[in-house]
Amino acid sequence: MVAEHVQNAQDPGAALAAIRIIGADTFAPALLAGVALHPQDAEAVALSFTALPPSQEVTPSPPTGPEEPWVMAWRDWATVTLLTALASSAAERVAAPRPAPPSVTDPASGEIADWPAWSVRMGQLSTLALPGLDGPVHDAARAAPLALSRGATRAVLRRDYPTAARIVRWLAWLRADGVALPLDPAPLVEHIGLTSGGDRVALDTAISRRLIVG
Repeated sequence: MVAEHVQNAQDPGAALAAIRIIGADTFAPALLAGVALHPQDAEAVALSFTALPPSQEVTPSPPTGPEEPWVMAWRDWATVTLLTALASSAAERVAAPRPAPPSVTDPASGEIADWPAWSVRMGQLSTLALPGLDGPVHDAARAAPLALSRGATRAVLRRDYPTAARIVRWLAWLRADGVALPLDPAPLVEHIGLTSGGDRVALDTAISRRLIVG
């Protein structure tokens, strides 16, 4: 599917950029539905990194460094990590260093200092909420289910469904990981799926449903 998308695109460069943007979700069918990753698809993902190479510098976490490069660095790390796990031969030509971990707690209080902004930032990293990935971002999610629950609820109440879908996906991942949650993510996923539109929201809610089912 991925290779065909690149081969048939009028602008192959834009198609490769789209793979980089989708990131680790390229592997969602293989990870969640038991569909084998086609070798040509793995090659297409590797080609996207060859054509648009990521920075090899370790990106500091916000607020020490800028947010956008840090988020993209984590997304690239996730894609390369899964490519290595699913198709090691294709991954030999690509590399993406692991960025600095996200901040989780306020050192003074031991709690999330600004949970609205923190939950939105975690939502931007929702492509990491997949089986087969684990690291500092996942540890941050495990350490703050209440902040993620508050962030998801706030986004739904504000009718910011793209943000809600991304944050709820972390809640679905936490449920699949066996973490106790202060709310059930399943009704939120269904509500978002029924009241919002767009391909990105549809993808996030579909992945959340698969994570919740197990």
